[in-house]
Amino acid sequence: MRLDRYDVKILQILHKNGRITKSHLAQAINLSVSPCWERVKKLEEAGIIEGYGAKVNTDILFKRTSVLVEMTLKEHSAQSFRRFEKMIHQTSEVTDCYATGGGIDYILKVQTEDIDQYQRLMDGWLDSDLGIERYFTYIVTKTIKSHVPSLDINQNSIIFNG
Repeated sequence: MRLDRYDVKILQILHKNGRITKSHLAQAINLSVSPCWERVKKLEEAGIIEGYGAKVNTDILFKRTSVLVEMTLKEHSAQSFRRFEKMIHQTSEVTDCYATGGGIDYILKVQTEDIDQYQRLMDGWLDSDLGIERYFTYIVTKTIKSHVPSLDINQNSIIFNG
């Protein structure tokens, strides 16, 4: 899908304020409501807009321990990667997971009630048939920066500031 300046502006506005009304969005991009909303629906259908949600400050609701984990698997086959990634999708404590190059296979962010719960999770993974060769644990002691990436318009193109 080729994006024009109206589409880019819609994405920028919705990224900052997903609760904006149809009429305010249309006014902000200088289109009438119907054509503006048709563009939004096309962006949704194309998968560019995946959904809408609220950023919840979980630190206010409950205290969590954040752990970063470097993970390396014994085997580097498609089957072993699929098995590991399936488990990651089924584990609610894993909030982020990135496949990486350069010596380690995955970097995970895990959030648990405490270190004991994290270690029980790891013990379960090690006892299972996931093929974990080694892992390194890094306890997050303080969050220095955490943000939602922003979208900016520069010469009618999208700039990702992430």
